[in-house]
Amino acid sequence: MSKFSISEAAKIKGVSPSTLRRWESEGKLIPERTASGHRRYSMSQLLGVESHRAYTIGYARVSSHDQKQDLERQKEIIELFCAQNGWEHEIIQDLGSGMNYSKRGLKRLLRLITSGEIDRLVLTHKDRLLRFGSELVFSICEQFGVEIVIINRTEDASFEEDLANDVLEIITVFSARLYGSRSGKNKKMVEEFKKISEKL
Repeated sequence: MSKFSISEAAKIKGVSPSTLRRWESEGKLIPERTASGHRRYSMSQLLGVESHRAYTIGYARVSSHDQKQDLERQKEIIELFCAQNGWEHEIIQDLGSGMNYSKRGLKRLLRLITSGEIDRLVLTHKDRLLRFGSELVFSICEQFGVEIVIINRTEDASFEEDLANDVLEIITVFSARLYGSRSGKNKKMVEEFKKISEKL
């Protein structure tokens, strides 16, 4: 089978030789080496049809620090599920509202999806990803060929509590903008909603 030099491979891929060197350093496209150390690429490599080892990311999230036990439970479920299926995996965890799109773990997950580095995303429940907007992430996964696996398609037992926390966060943000974060009116409104949410 023909092998291609780095300049030939770059033309086939439509990139520069420096991009191929960068991909090699990142572990994305590893060429063979000749006895004299020159890079050689196969056509199947360049077309992306070589078999590769599937990699799975499990994502776990809770809204607050007092839910750490639930976070550990999610991670255990994902670990067991992936092990039973023989999937090589890593778990990304987040602590924050299901309506916060700036969480560190979520940002990393999106980078991995869009860079083509993972083949599968595993969640215990759909709402562990985002409270609203998970369909958008699922569409991105579809575009990049990432399989979505939701272990439990029923609602979380703590759905009401988690949703109350999310609504409280919305009220806190908007009342702070309306009245000022230090105003007595803002603090009173937040405290009243906390009392209501604790009764749910």
